[in-house]
Amino acid sequence: MSERITAHQLYQPTLYPARAQQVYQNSFKSLFDKELESSLTISKHAKKRLEDRNIEITDASWNKISEKVKEAGRKGVKDSLVILRDVTLVVNAPNQTVITALGRNESASQIFTNINGAIVIDD
Repeated sequence: MSERITAHQLYQPTLYPARAQQVYQNSFKSLFDKELESSLTISKHAKKRLEDRNIEITDASWNKISEKVKEAGRKGVKDSLVILRDVTLVVNAPNQTVITALGRNESASQIFTNINGAIVIDD
């Protein structure tokens, strides 16, 4: 008396509980809008530096900086030194984040390391 094992008994499918459907409303639109934004993120450190040194950058300059940083990122630049008339910024291109800021007179005597690109904006 041998019991026969059939193929359908060997390969029983594992039953998983039904997944709740996740609703992604406007996810594409929100990602698309985020990519279109021309604003940079400013780190706490950079924000404090800008405030302490009373450095103000116009919206037009921020937009130009953002465009140039995106362009540098497309060319493979990771960390960029952005030199403007009154201020020098260190910006991480992939994250679109301003890491630090110095007044132009301060940056004249500094050594910048771990920078693999420079952007000069003369407005």
